[in-house]
Amino acid sequence: MSQASTGLEVQGLRVVYGDFVAVADTSFRVEPGASFGIVGESGSGKSTVLRAICGLAPLSAGNVQLVADADHTDALPSPGSKPFRRLVQMVFQDPYGSLHPRQTVDRILSEPLAIHGIQDEQTRIERALDDVGLGGGFRFRYPHQLSGGQRQRIALARALILQPQVLLLDEPTSALDASVQAEVLNLLEDLRARLGLTFIMVSHDLAVVTHLCDDILVMQRGQTVERVSAADLAARRVQEDYTRRLMQASGGFVRVVRSTGG
Repeated sequence: MSQASTGLEVQGLRVVYGDFVAVADTSFRVEPGASFGIVGESGSGKSTVLRAICGLAPLSAGNVQLVADADHTDALPSPGSKPFRRLVQMVFQDPYGSLHPRQTVDRILSEPLAIHGIQDEQTRIERALDDVGLGGGFRFRYPHQLSGGQRQRIALARALILQPQVLLLDEPTSALDASVQAEVLNLLEDLRARLGLTFIMVSHDLAVVTHLCDDILVMQRGQTVERVSAADLAARRVQEDYTRRLMQASGGFVRVVRSTGG
């Protein structure tokens, strides 16, 4: 499959609940095919940014738009539209809470296809399960019959079944134990390379986000603190004291540098 033709740009994003400003004037751009991380302590507004992008949080100001690469000049769908929601999919933190407990995997995966009027259900379900490393034997199982890692793979399959170009990942491995977390991270890395996806990933874990992402936005209390490359973060080349405190709280994270060779 060809590389992603779609990235995402956020300009002046603001989310307000009553008198509480959850996100204040946040801006960033993620190039097509890139992997972008957002980090910060609980309550920093990082998950709210993802929810605002996909329409699950009220946008008080600012705008969100898809970004095409140089080889694609077709008009891109506007935020909130059905085509936009098809291209931009979200994977949530809790793989058990995000799956309907009384629906089989087959039903869970067929539902977005029905919503978007997509007909090739059988082929898409089989392909989505293959993409996340599960076979057809999982189609008629229920969430309680799956391990945590398997449930998160189903959640990924549900997002991938619409063939999106941008994935919003809200703490996708934090509910998993360490060994399963590594498996899911490796799967995400493989999916991005193989399917040409653009990632925007939220995490409180610097080790996780620097493993998967190339550039990182640091947030505190709804505000942007700084933007730094994963390589600079791993080398502790940061500007702000808050970022240094996050690094200390992470207990000495280590980034594994990925080879860019053929």
